[in-house]
Amino acid sequence: MNAEQFQQLSHTIPLQPGIYKYFDSSNELIYVGKAKSLRKRIASYFSKTFVGQKTHELVKRINHIEFTIVDNEHDAFLLENALIKEYQPKYNINLKDDKSYPYIVLKREPFPRVFITRKKMVKDGSEYIGPFTNALMIRELLIFIKQMVPLRTCKLALTDNNINKGKFKVCLEYHLGNCKGPCEGLQDKADYQDGIQRIRDIVKGNLGAIIHQFKGEMLEYASNLQFEKAEMIKKKIEALQNYQSKSVVISNHLSSLDVFSILKEDNIAYINYLMVQNGTIIQTHTIKVETKIEEEEEEVLCQTIFHLRDMFNSTSTELLLPYMIDYPDEQIKITIPKTGDKKKLLDLSLKNVNYYKDEIKKKKILRLEGKSDMEKLKVLYDLKENLQLSEVPRHIECFDNSNFQGSYPVSAMVCFKEGEPSKKDYRHFNVKTVEGINDFATMKEAVYRRYKRLKEEEQPLPQLIIIDGGKGQLGSAVEALNELGMMGLMNIVGLAKNEEEIFFPGDSQSVKLGYDSDGLKFIRRVRDEVHRFGITFHRNQRSKGTFKNELEDIKGIGENTAVELFKIFKSVKNIKEQSLEELTKIVGKSKAKIVFDHYHSGL
Repeated sequence: MNAEQFQQLSHTIPLQPGIYKYFDSSNELIYVGKAKSLRKRIASYFSKTFVGQKTHELVKRINHIEFTIVDNEHDAFLLENALIKEYQPKYNINLKDDKSYPYIVLKREPFPRVFITRKKMVKDGSEYIGPFTNALMIRELLIFIKQMVPLRTCKLALTDNNINKGKFKVCLEYHLGNCKGPCEGLQDKADYQDGIQRIRDIVKGNLGAIIHQFKGEMLEYASNLQFEKAEMIKKKIEALQNYQSKSVVISNHLSSLDVFSILKEDNIAYINYLMVQNGTIIQTHTIKVETKIEEEEEEVLCQTIFHLRDMFNSTSTELLLPYMIDYPDEQIKITIPKTGDKKKLLDLSLKNVNYYKDEIKKKKILRLEGKSDMEKLKVLYDLKENLQLSEVPRHIECFDNSNFQGSYPVSAMVCFKEGEPSKKDYRHFNVKTVEGINDFATMKEAVYRRYKRLKEEEQPLPQLIIIDGGKGQLGSAVEALNELGMMGLMNIVGLAKNEEEIFFPGDSQSVKLGYDSDGLKFIRRVRDEVHRFGITFHRNQRSKGTFKNELEDIKGIGENTAVELFKIFKSVKNIKEQSLEELTKIVGKSKAKIVFDHYHSGL
């Protein structure tokens, strides 16, 4: 849509507040926005003075416009965010977080269980506290909660009818003092719910109320001469005070606050969020936002604030921000602190967002291992040219064998996509059809099983297969592909172990890449990765059964004798240097003969 086309319909757009939706020629929703005045806001996109290449690209794709009138800007803001969340339009800010964060669940039951979950069931009626961005912290918090509040951990249906009929008996948790036995009616619902409320207070940082309650209980026990129970309560108070001292307490005088800071570089914005309750930071989260059109920093911050407050279920009525924004909720107070504890909070938020930005850049550098995406792509293109491959090897798979004196033969396969390891595609193979030392047959079995499965499941095939081991193993791999009718669908090469020569099937001459070339360095990296993966798997397999499996395979020994022989192997020093006669003196003639012969046969 151009300016002339817009002028023909501009008079049909109202001046009231509302939201507008842009659709492309295929009727796909590509952008949602809000406005105090719909006509003025939409007209700004078609103004000659409106600058911004990305916005210009959006405008070119607009085929038709729809709008919805609302009562005020606040309603427009809520509707805009709801539509963005539901439809994820192409040119809107993507605020969807692809991570799954844990919650603490207070299960909807007569005596609620308390546990951690990553799946929030909206309709089950349970109470979900969170989400929490630090999984380790939440697990430690749950352990601490169980020390403070006796709770049931069983899954019994503790209805009044079942309890009254005496269907259940207390378990070990009751005798250990971790549960008060509601299953036998030893704890009523009111007392249990009091413990649940204490859990809410702990999670929200309201430890003062819990400590006050515990002090009252301690004094009551002491006055009744129940000093052991008073001592237990005292230890809980000390644990709570110690936990509170470890928390990030800014000030006991502060109420509930939400703190936000932002750093924007070109089309990337980093926003940090600190949730403060009772003067304690109970949540911290930093998000990276990519803007699709030229949106103002204030607009990005405003939308992100709404998203994060909704995500973390914030009920705070005050925001601490670095500058004033037009936040369309009159019930929310915005503070721009200059001094004091609130300024310290804002500075801390800014420190977090700077750290996050720096860490993102460091991780990017480490992930690329000193190369940009273009440089890595160039290495793959160079491999295509140097090896004269039919396609750029964006998907590479490499095979290697391992065995221990002919025992425990295994194969391993690693996968690289776009020049990076794709560890979810790694595979290892316990060799099933090969006996003894036969690297060629082992390689053939692994390659056959791998590509037979890909063929059956119609999965994408690699552009390059690397066989670590030279001509012999390469020939075996080619046999497997021929049997599957897949030879020619993929490039396959063999890598000689010593000279780092690359062989193609049927070629008498090898290909040698420059010793310091990026292509050979990349192939070495792939080879080293398959060695690491294969050796680790083989070591694990060998450690599980080297002695036990060999002994159990000795004909006529039986399980008890095998166990005894295992002890002998562990206890006799320098067994290889012992003569049969000396062993006879230690373990007897029959066992010594078995031990001696079996050891010298290669165990």
